[in-house]
Amino acid sequence: MRTEQRWRVTRFFITSAVLYLTWLIFTASVEPFSLIAGAVGSIFVGSLTYDEFIASHEASLNSFMPKPLMLILYLFLLLYSLYASSFTLLGAVFHKRINPRIIHFRTRIKSDLGRMVLSNSITFTPGTITIDLNDDHLIVHWLFCNTSNSRAAGEQVKGRLEGLLRRVWQ
Repeated sequence: MRTEQRWRVTRFFITSAVLYLTWLIFTASVEPFSLIAGAVGSIFVGSLTYDEFIASHEASLNSFMPKPLMLILYLFLLLYSLYASSFTLLGAVFHKRINPRIIHFRTRIKSDLGRMVLSNSITFTPGTITIDLNDDHLIVHWLFCNTSNSRAAGEQVKGRLEGLLRRVWQ
């Protein structure tokens, strides 16, 4: 079997497994009919949508499957960033030191999934909202902009999140 065909089959199985797991979580039923219906439905939908679930240009498991230890470290860093940004936002509101700006910057993360996680992590962090993610270009609304240089502002918004995410999905 060629590598391309192997990757197509792998994407199909991953998609079907995620769909079936989702089915099991939402139905919370272990009745035989429910299990069989979920399996058949997951396989059918997986066969139609595996190319949308995992894009063909993401042709390696490294770009889809995270490194577990790095992912756990990233989640702790994200949690810390959420709390730190919350306190920063609280202080800025009380002292009226808000300077909102729209900033444009690029990310060095190669994986589409990694870029999406970075984009959502920026939005989860209080004081920032990702407006657009297009390939490696992000547009973010940031409440605490203290520079007119897009690259410097981007580095402040991404912080350590980007560096660790690059290690999660190398």
